[in-house]
Amino acid sequence: MHDYSRRGLLKATAAAGAGAVVLPGVAAAEAPGASAAIAGAEDAKCKPAKLTGRIVRPADPGYADASLGWDELFAHYPLVIVYAQNTQDVVNALTWARQNNVALRVRSGGHSLEGWSNVDNGIVIDVSELKSVHIDTATRTAVLGAGLNQLEGVTALAKKDLAVTTGTEGTVGLSGATLGGGLGFLVRYLGMACDSLTGAEVVVPSGADCAKVIKADLKNNSDLLWALRGAGNGNFGIVTSLTYKASPLKSVAYLQATWEGIGDLHGVFDAWQRTALFADKRLGTQLEIHRNQTLLFGVLAEGSAEEVKALLAPILSVGSPSVSVQVGNWGDVYAGFQIPTSAEPGSWKFFSQFSSKPFPKKAISIVASFMRDAPTDDSNFFTQAFGGAVRKEPRGGSSFPHRDTLFYSEQGAGWGPRTGQPGVCDPLTPQAQAWIAEFSQAMRPYVDGAYVNVPNIGMQDWETAYWGSNFDRLRKIKAKYDPRNVFQYEQSIPPAFC
Repeated sequence: MHDYSRRGLLKATAAAGAGAVVLPGVAAAEAPGASAAIAGAEDAKCKPAKLTGRIVRPADPGYADASLGWDELFAHYPLVIVYAQNTQDVVNALTWARQNNVALRVRSGGHSLEGWSNVDNGIVIDVSELKSVHIDTATRTAVLGAGLNQLEGVTALAKKDLAVTTGTEGTVGLSGATLGGGLGFLVRYLGMACDSLTGAEVVVPSGADCAKVIKADLKNNSDLLWALRGAGNGNFGIVTSLTYKASPLKSVAYLQATWEGIGDLHGVFDAWQRTALFADKRLGTQLEIHRNQTLLFGVLAEGSAEEVKALLAPILSVGSPSVSVQVGNWGDVYAGFQIPTSAEPGSWKFFSQFSSKPFPKKAISIVASFMRDAPTDDSNFFTQAFGGAVRKEPRGGSSFPHRDTLFYSEQGAGWGPRTGQPGVCDPLTPQAQAWIAEFSQAMRPYVDGAYVNVPNIGMQDWETAYWGSNFDRLRKIKAKYDPRNVFQYEQSIPPAFC
């Protein structure tokens, strides 16, 4: 494992001198090719930058809300928060941060599951108010502002009978989900969210202390587009708009089945992994297991109630679940299963895993055992079927490496009320964190890899867990677009100059 932590990089940078680029374990002056790479970049200095947009500072009345993320487990107190109103605001903010040697983070939906979209004593560049929508139905091209959340993106496209894959949580930022890969009910039908991404507008560092706007698509900076498709969150630049190739979708059949308790879990899980992983690719399914109930969700694109029930019959025949089916426009269905943030716990901890082989009985027993001892009713084991269109790379490829996995899963512990006061030590916090740690450790023999959108903070070799053999190429692309490592956080991609 390499020490790529922000703390380690800053410590090494301080020793080497301000503005130096440091590779882990190598002084900046010694990094092979580092000096030449930076010298080859633009050296012109910019005029002193001024922050523009909607600016929130610690003394302002809205600061407490502005500095609050979705997960109240984490508390951060930035020096300033800039809500960009246009791309130039982002350019100005990035330039200002560089000129003033201030740490920065990028934020869209505020759902960073380790609190990494916020920073103490630095600048948060928030793109959540960039909510433009331009859809060409003739070419099925959608250019969407990076500030849209998933519900807004789904709704806008569904009004035109179009869709791309998104996650199930509507308040999550569309750009953040897409840039990390993006999985949800439509993943077997349309592939990952990043597979529909055909272009992006990106603000990147330029020269010694500047910033500039570039395009990333198949004709311009195609290597950056490849990197953005699975590794784009806070690593290379700030995405201000995304261009998608959307797919027709007029109607879906949405099924929900509920088993009380987890007594039927072995039968349900085994039937699910024998059925849903190999079914018609129009069918996307998720299992969500709580200590007091087991839930199955299915979405069949352009399907009927009878058809979705028939496809899931082997699972529904286990025990006596209550079953409901809704058929309608995807936007209406998606909006219907959203849970208001105010109704969710305030603190969360997650651990992500992929599985390339079906779970044996022992693995299912481990899930059942831990779920019986879950710290709260909101804590869960969640799993998503892969296969189908996920296996096909988009034109130009992607940095998302988990295409041959059978299913994705995660343990999630949710606890405590929403108070609007992050970082308050809830009595359940130690128990919940220990449960996640022990649960994830117990599942290690049956899983491989991890999902960068659900980061595993304590994982060794996170670089290959997230990106496999793509990590070295990502480091070289990082060196091209961010040679001074302006964009860095605890598990960010460091530049490579060899």
